[in-house]
Amino acid sequence: MPELPEVETVRRGLMQISLNQQFTGAEILLRKTLAYPTDPDHFLGMIQGLFIQDWQRRGKYLLGKLSDGSTLGIHLRMTGKFLWTTPDVPVQKHTRIRFFIEGDRELRFVDLRTFGQIWWVPAGTIVKSVITGLTRLGVEPLSPDFTADLLANFCEKRQRPMKTFLLDQSIITGLGNIYADEALFKSGIHPTRKASSLKMSEIEKLHKAIVEVLETSIAQGGTTFSDFVSTTGTNGNYGGMALTYGRTGEPCRVCSHPIERIKLGGRSTHFCPQCQS
Repeated sequence: MPELPEVETVRRGLMQISLNQQFTGAEILLRKTLAYPTDPDHFLGMIQGLFIQDWQRRGKYLLGKLSDGSTLGIHLRMTGKFLWTTPDVPVQKHTRIRFFIEGDRELRFVDLRTFGQIWWVPAGTIVKSVITGLTRLGVEPLSPDFTADLLANFCEKRQRPMKTFLLDQSIITGLGNIYADEALFKSGIHPTRKASSLKMSEIEKLHKAIVEVLETSIAQGGTTFSDFVSTTGTNGNYGGMALTYGRTGEPCRVCSHPIERIKLGGRSTHFCPQCQS
């Protein structure tokens, strides 16, 4: 599933290519991709003729601000991606929605697993009241609000393993399997440690590692392990730099001990038993 760096990479790509360009039409190829409104004609009628004025990100959600004050919400889920192309290019397999843009351009939403969702929220309507998943999101890890002291407050009295703690989107939003593993490695914290067991010095290291890992991945255009590509079809480069994720049995980049893999909360977890304690 795309995590914060991948979604941020898409947001930045959309900012470069689609701002102040008008929707001239659309074609809905998979009706269930529309989360609201669910009627294709209603959806198309609402966006027809509007301009995209801004793209924002909240956690793993993309929020497009339209010229009439309405909002286009997108969640890529596991395999969703946007491709910027022209109408004459053959439609890729698994294309779910085609947005036609002025100037003979096209923005395609492609989604292999069909879990991605798109919402249109009318102007004047509270966005969270329609895209209800936004109400359950925690702090943005790249915002000024995310401090080591705040992370310490989150950890206090929580008995969950650190890996499952970091995956809780109601605490820190945008972190997923890849970057939780990477941040724990960089901070030397074993993924099975209870959150409440961390000392302040460890929390400070973890806070720094979370920010560094996310910023590094964004700079590399995210991670491509399966389906993710940017709006121009480019793979993310962070995967080749990964310290633990997806490297089971390979030597640790620090101590050369083989990277191990366990399951925590049903999720694969990669770590170095010598570097993390």
